[in-house]
Amino acid sequence: MADSAGIQQGSPAIGAAGLVPAAPGAGGTEGSGAAGGSARIAVKKAQLRSSPRPKKLEKLGVYSSCKAEGACKCNGWKSQNPPPTPPRTDQQSNTVNLQEPCRSCSHTLGDHVTHLENVSEEEVNRLLGIVLDVEYLYTCVHKEEDADTKQVYFSLFKLLRKSILQMGKPTLEAQESPPFEKPSIEQGVNNFVQYKFSHLPSKERQTIMELAKMFLNQINYWQLETPSQRRQRVPTDDAAGYKANYTRWLCYCNVPQFCDSLPRYETTQIFGRTLLRSVFTVMRKQLLEQARQEKDKLPPEKRTLILTHFPKFLSMLEEEVYSHSSPIWSQDFLAGASGGQIPIHTVISAPPVARPLYYSTSPVSVDPTTCGSVSPARKTVLESIPVGEKRKPTEPLPHEETKRPRAVGDIPLELINEVMATITDPAAIPETSLLSAHSARDEAARLEERRGVIEFHVIGNSLNQKPNKRILMWLVGLQNVFSHQLPRMPKEYITRLVFDPKHKTLSLIKDGRVIGGICFRMFPSQGFTEIVFCAVTSNEQVKGYGTHLMNHLKEYHIKHEILNFLTYADEYAIGYFKKQGFSKDIKVPKAKYVGYIKDYEGATLMGCELNPSIPYTEFSVIIKKQKEIIKKLIERKQAAIRKVYPGLSCFKEGVRQIPIESIPGIRETGWKPVGKGQTSLPPSIVLWYFQHCFLYYTYIILIIPLFVMITMVMECFCLLHLFSSRKELKDPDQLYSTLKTILQHVKSHPNAWPFMEPVKKTEAPGYYQVIRFPMDLKTMSERLKSRYYTTRKLFMADMQRIFTNCREYNPPESEYYKCANLLEKFFYTKIKEAGLIEK
Repeated sequence: MADSAGIQQGSPAIGAAGLVPAAPGAGGTEGSGAAGGSARIAVKKAQLRSSPRPKKLEKLGVYSSCKAEGACKCNGWKSQNPPPTPPRTDQQSNTVNLQEPCRSCSHTLGDHVTHLENVSEEEVNRLLGIVLDVEYLYTCVHKEEDADTKQVYFSLFKLLRKSILQMGKPTLEAQESPPFEKPSIEQGVNNFVQYKFSHLPSKERQTIMELAKMFLNQINYWQLETPSQRRQRVPTDDAAGYKANYTRWLCYCNVPQFCDSLPRYETTQIFGRTLLRSVFTVMRKQLLEQARQEKDKLPPEKRTLILTHFPKFLSMLEEEVYSHSSPIWSQDFLAGASGGQIPIHTVISAPPVARPLYYSTSPVSVDPTTCGSVSPARKTVLESIPVGEKRKPTEPLPHEETKRPRAVGDIPLELINEVMATITDPAAIPETSLLSAHSARDEAARLEERRGVIEFHVIGNSLNQKPNKRILMWLVGLQNVFSHQLPRMPKEYITRLVFDPKHKTLSLIKDGRVIGGICFRMFPSQGFTEIVFCAVTSNEQVKGYGTHLMNHLKEYHIKHEILNFLTYADEYAIGYFKKQGFSKDIKVPKAKYVGYIKDYEGATLMGCELNPSIPYTEFSVIIKKQKEIIKKLIERKQAAIRKVYPGLSCFKEGVRQIPIESIPGIRETGWKPVGKGQTSLPPSIVLWYFQHCFLYYTYIILIIPLFVMITMVMECFCLLHLFSSRKELKDPDQLYSTLKTILQHVKSHPNAWPFMEPVKKTEAPGYYQVIRFPMDLKTMSERLKSRYYTTRKLFMADMQRIFTNCREYNPPESEYYKCANLLEKFFYTKIKEAGLIEK
């Protein structure tokens, strides 16, 4: 096999999403080619299984021994007129003659398939799947250059060939059956997480679990080196042991990914420490190398996790993999630790305890045990605000919730409390991932703060008290950071403002040194604060520190009842301030700040208004919980109303129109009559509405007000009425015949193969999370047969959905994307030829 230690497409460096294994004999580990090969095999199987029975028998006859009298030794029927190589689809005949003689033994095709006469369709389809796997392995045998791999392919080829002849299920004959070593790799990594990280808070341990799953996923789709390649790289290694594991991996893990007639196992579940040791070093090196190469393509949060945490995770795991005394490879590890096996996805501990955050506003030593109540301008002590603790409002509002009138459509408090209990239950908390594109910018910084890696302190110089050495050192560090990161600003000016007693600085401390800060001046009498400098040292950027700095500054000002920020941002800082809630729309009256703040040439004045009800340092966590609550509520609502109602039979009795409210299930969705004179709808529009809109309004019923939903539904009905009033073919039989002809042309087009059947989840990971309304040519054929398409627009809408879904899920350079464009052009040509749309 080709270079097999490469990184699969979708490696941890790009989120471990969409991993695609390499096809056997594909010549490398490039995921896109493997995906295309796997998809083509699946499409061929689907096409063959949908063929007429005689066509299937002809295919099986090629691999069936002759059953004619006289003990014929022919082991497969051979056509008198073999198809060209490669076969041309436009010359293939759909007619099959069971009396056609065999080119080898002269007996008929029927003599070769007599044993299949009474076999069920399901069994025939199973045998056809094995046939295509045999043909694929035959191609692999001829393309493969490595002798060891070719031998395995040939053995599997003979096994499947024998299964067709004997009409049995392929069973690998080996001295050992899976699993080959205990504990497995998956169990060992699970033990490692328990052994090294059980003391961490829940959220941090979930991050570790995400890294562990990412690692296991890579092993499951990793291409092993061939034994010959490994002998060249590691001459002193146990060649016989590796060859045995390589053969097992091919037979049980790699080949079955594409030849689904063979039983398939995950690599991490049937192999153990021995195989992991043989691949870990190369795998670790190449994963980290690709992560470094692709770091510029990653969002900041992913970059932090992968470039910082993943290498440490792999280094710690490497010690346990190669250590002779590591306890994680003992089968009694979990029994002694926790009394039973714990799957990796359930390793969750209690919620973390909030660590106090200390703000210092005077040049004194940091001492969290003291407190006072003097004014902010002359404060000589520290203020302690626990992270995540809800602030007390300036004016308490007792019984506010009970006095607030409940609106129509409000969710019962009992249901909310029940959902909240699910969300906050440690055993039910969903796993979080910093790799998510929707993860908070400050997530990594928040985790570091909880671990004590970073600290935040509001510090400033004083002319009234004895200087504190630590505070002065921090001020000097801030001056250096601002000078280095703001080269166009005069150093003397920076020094003057940083050490000015009227200015304060929120400093970011890591390992005892300053790595960033925000210098500001408060104007309590004017109701705003001016932000003067904001910077983080270059080697500590893209870790969420800037966002977390600003969030702490907002918390600090809300506590001191100043709710407006003003700053002059240069062209490089405007993007950052926009992300932090700043805009050019200044809420502070001009008379309040003119003459107070410093003006800068070539800079843009921006402002931010704070909301005292928002805990900014935990805002992203709260939003995440709210999303989980809404998701749970939607799931509960769906479960309550997801009911299948019987079809409307009144139209068979001659009824042409019915009132909307008489449709079964319409009221359960939340729809209510808006008054007299209800509009009635034709049967086709009613059926279309239920097919396309019912689930959509189920989702939005919890989110938008009721009157908005009713308005949207009525607009939908009006549009449908408008569309249905357009000129259509009046004769249903004529419309059916026309659409059937067009669909047959489309299905026979050379570029229609990706769209013949519904997409399988195993072939396109995450497809149904991206595509909410899938469609395919098989579904359209079934709908056409059931007379679903009462108008041309319904037919065209479903066909267009196929092309739109393909272009939404696949990249423009992919083969599927190009097929969709070509087939779409062909479809509209046929539509115009049929006169369904104007040319």
